[in-house]
Amino acid sequence: MLRIHFTDVDLARTRLAPAPDPMFEIAASLHRLQSRGGRWAYAGWYRSARQRLREAGLERVLRSVLLPLYPRAAYFPDFLTPADAVNGLDAGLESILATPAQRVVEEMTILDRTVGAPAWAGRLAGREERKEFAGILRAYFDGVVAPHAEQVQARIEAERAARCRGLLDGGVEGMLAGLRPMLRWCPPVLEVAYPRQAEDRDLYLNGRGLTLVPSYFNWGEPVAFADPGLPPVVWYSLLHEPEARSVTDGAPEQSLINLLGRARAVALRAASAGATTGEIARAAGVSASAASRHATALRDAGLITTVRHGPAVLHTLTPTGASVLRAAMRRAEDDVTGTAV
Repeated sequence: MLRIHFTDVDLARTRLAPAPDPMFEIAASLHRLQSRGGRWAYAGWYRSARQRLREAGLERVLRSVLLPLYPRAAYFPDFLTPADAVNGLDAGLESILATPAQRVVEEMTILDRTVGAPAWAGRLAGREERKEFAGILRAYFDGVVAPHAEQVQARIEAERAARCRGLLDGGVEGMLAGLRPMLRWCPPVLEVAYPRQAEDRDLYLNGRGLTLVPSYFNWGEPVAFADPGLPPVVWYSLLHEPEARSVTDGAPEQSLINLLGRARAVALRAASAGATTGEIARAAGVSASAASRHATALRDAGLITTVRHGPAVLHTLTPTGASVLRAAMRRAEDDVTGTAV
C-alpha cells in the first residue's frame, strides 16, 4: 500500500488533470498488450491495435524495444511518464529528451535489478538514441492510442464530471472520498492500493499538492512515481463497463427500444460511459443535429445530464437513467436465460 500524507496546503493544491496523459496512456496500453486481465473492457481496442501495429510495421519494435522498457511489473522507469505530459504528447516527449543522462542510467539500473532490462537500455542515456526512441513512441501513439482518443477523452470528461460533484458537495476531501475502491481517503492520508509484490511506503507531500490523473488504459492498481522527490502524481483506473456494442453488432435491449425508439435507446446506452453528441451520432447512425435532438429529449425526460466542457458537451446518465438502463439489461438477460420477471 502507498500512503500519501496531506497537509491543509496540500489539499488546496490538489487537482484533477484536465485531459488524458498521453505518455502514461502509452505505458498503460502496453501493459494491456501484456495481460489478459480486464481484456473484456478493451476487446475492441485490442483487436484494432493488433491490426494497426501490423499495418504500421511496428510489431518488431513493440517486442524488442517497447515491451522490455514497460514491463507489467512493480517498476518501470519514471522518466518514461514525465509529470508535465498532461500538457500533451509533444510536452511529454520533450521531457524525455531533456532527462539528465545520469537519471536515465540510474533508472535503467533499477529496472535491471527489479525485473531485468534489455542489454541496450543504457544507450538511452545518449540524446540521439532518445530522439530515435521518441520517434518510436510517437509512431506507437499515432498508431494505436490516437485513433481511440475521442472515446478516451469522453470517459475522462465523464470522470471529471463525477469528481466535480464530489468537490461541490464536500470540497477537495469530498472529491478524494469519491475515489473508492482503489483509493481510500482516511484523513489526512490517501491510501492507494498498490501491486501486491511492492513494499508498503509513505509519501509526504509537504505542501507540493497532488495531481490525480484518470487513465483509460490503466487496469487495477493506481500508479505513482517510484522516486518520492518527483512531482506527486497518481494515475488511477477508470471503472470500466463492457464496451458498448455498435449498431452493427446487434440491437440494444428490445424493451428499451420499445420504450424510447432505437436511436434514443442507443443514445442512452452510449451515455452510460459518457458520450459527446458526435459519439452518440456515430453510435446511432444519425446526423449530429438528430443526435442533439435525441439527447435533448432524454435530458428533458430526466434520463441524462449534459455538462459543457470547452467547445464540447458530455452526456452522462442521471440516477433515473441508470435505473432505466439497468432494468432493461436485466430484462434482456432474463429473456435469454428464461427466468421469469
